Amino acid sequence: MTRLLSNARGAALPLAILLLVVVMVVPIPAALLDVFFVANIAISLAVLMVALNAEKPLDFSAFPTVLLFATLFRLGLNVASTRIVLVHGHEGESAAGHVIEAFGTFLIGGDYVVGIFVFAILMIINLIVVTKGAGRVSEVSARFTLDALPGKQMAIDADLNAGLITPDEAKKKRVEVSTEADFYGSMDGSSKFVKGDAVAAILILAANIVGGLILGPVSHGLSLQVAAKNYILLAIGDALVAQLPSLMLSIAAASIVTRVSSDKDLAGQIGSQFGSSRTWLPVAAILTLLGVFPGMPHLVILSAAAIAGFAAWKLRQIEQRPAPAPVEAAPEPVDQSKINWDEVTDLMQVNLDIGYGLVPLVDERKGAPLMARITGVRRQLSKELGFVVPQCRVRDDINVAPYTYRIMVGGVCVGEDQVSPDEMLALDTGQAFGALQGKLVKDPTFGLDATWIASGDADAATGAGYLVVDAGTVVATHLNHVLGAGAAELLGPDEVQSLLDGLKERAPGLVAALAALPLTTLTQVLKGLLAENIPLKEFRRIAGAIAVAMQRVQDPEDIIEAIRPDLGPLIIGKLCGHRDALRVMTLDGQLEGLLGQAARADTMRRHVIEPDLGRRIVDALQQAAQPLIAEAKPFALVVQPSIRIAMRKLVRTCLPDTPVLSFFEVPEEKAVEVVAVIGAPQHHQALAA
Repeated sequence: MTRLLSNARGAALPLAILLLVVVMVVPIPAALLDVFFVANIAISLAVLMVALNAEKPLDFSAFPTVLLFATLFRLGLNVASTRIVLVHGHEGESAAGHVIEAFGTFLIGGDYVVGIFVFAILMIINLIVVTKGAGRVSEVSARFTLDALPGKQMAIDADLNAGLITPDEAKKKRVEVSTEADFYGSMDGSSKFVKGDAVAAILILAANIVGGLILGPVSHGLSLQVAAKNYILLAIGDALVAQLPSLMLSIAAASIVTRVSSDKDLAGQIGSQFGSSRTWLPVAAILTLLGVFPGMPHLVILSAAAIAGFAAWKLRQIEQRPAPAPVEAAPEPVDQSKINWDEVTDLMQVNLDIGYGLVPLVDERKGAPLMARITGVRRQLSKELGFVVPQCRVRDDINVAPYTYRIMVGGVCVGEDQVSPDEMLALDTGQAFGALQGKLVKDPTFGLDATWIASGDADAATGAGYLVVDAGTVVATHLNHVLGAGAAELLGPDEVQSLLDGLKERAPGLVAALAALPLTTLTQVLKGLLAENIPLKEFRRIAGAIAVAMQRVQDPEDIIEAIRPDLGPLIIGKLCGHRDALRVMTLDGQLEGLLGQAARADTMRRHVIEPDLGRRIVDALQQAAQPLIAEAKPFALVVQPSIRIAMRKLVRTCLPDTPVLSFFEVPEEKAVEVVAVIGAPQHHQALAA
């Protein structure tokens, strides 16, 4: 039954439009025209009531479309009534139906001259006052709404990042903001319908009068006076019948675009703002003064003054009435033995716990500088990594020291340090000179020598070559570094599904090819790439490589090794420019052969190098990498594919930021500069020690 009602509701609008076309083209009897005129008036009244009862403009978001169809319906009736007036107008005042007759005789007393002036006044009110004002308000509202759209979107993102709203609430707010912009843009265009309708009414009236004065004497032999009386009276009646609904729709449009969002309808909003004794007391006093002047209509003015004074006295009594005390509900008995899931679970993946001494950094009354920086960190990381980084919740914890902060990811502490919210941190980047007065510390992000100094000494420290930052920047930079290094822990099945949904719009076939790979396996593959500092920005390329590799292997680790050669240009692009040579370290052939033989014998796929040999390789790597690290020159370790995983696990312990590549990942056309060969004669001593 519900489905039938839904289908009927969906077919109603196309049938109504078809009926409108029929009314315009096919002649209809006067009795049916009366029914349509009454329906037109009823529809206009209904639209006006909905507009007046709406609490905010978006409560009647369908109004622009309703206005369009109501205008077309009224113009269709004008076409039908014009046909009847011109064809049967010689028969008398009732030739076009009883509704037009009533408006032509009763409302204007059967005098078409009076009718013309009444119609002209209605047109002036509708076209010059209501329609023009509503159109101007619509234009300005649309302009300001569209200009404010980016700011509203950013405010929603800020609230979401601060944890003030949930993702579902943020999505709902974004849809509401977008709908508001569309609504005011549509209202700006819809106001032209109302104006055009008013102009069309004048032209239709003129056409009916001119046509009647020609057809009456020529086709029906009427005298000019009789023709004027019959046709002009019918034309005026027809114009008034159409003008009344048009005026109601104009008022509805004006009330919608001039509304300010409130929790009350228009009547309640106006009533609440006029319901003050301070409003009506001066009105009563001024009316009383006017009423006692000689020559004034004393009875009418003094009666109005008495009514205003009574309203002021009554409102004053209401204002002085004590507000009823709120009824407090009896507290429900608490079952002390019951434990809620909220008490033992934390749904936030990233948390920043701070001591009470750092609360000013997130205090909204002081601008919440740390919250804005965290938002910037999430936005920048999301752009670099290729997926939306989960929001970070900041919370004060009594178990944390006053000026200590702790970065938690998945319930695990991944970073902790202390900052001074009232001081500045001066970092020695290697170009500073002179000593500073303050507390000597290590920068929590890069381990640089730093000093906490007073805010007033910041300019002097900057002049001495120090990099000076505030406490909020220190925390945000540390958070950025920690989250970037642990990006693999931030990616889950939900984020991977979002990546697939975004790719589906551009490459549906590619996403369909990945459907055979379980979401958990795909998540492990992407987490493995992030663990080796390979971002997911080029997800389409990564997905294409996975779709090819999954035809041969299904294990996540094997898929990663299979797709890395296709991703080689992406990996190398982070290490050097397009025209720059890639600095690489390699292993001596004898050492590499030894490790390859051990890898082939590793049937359990443990990828573990013998501890003593591993220690000596690490020492040699660190010795060779030290000059490059000191000069901040990026480099990579290039090895055979069979030992890449084992070497990556080994290198991660001493040089975590050094990428380990296989020979197949370096394009043939890429220039390579070998900066060290581990196991070569100059390193034999280190390996043999």
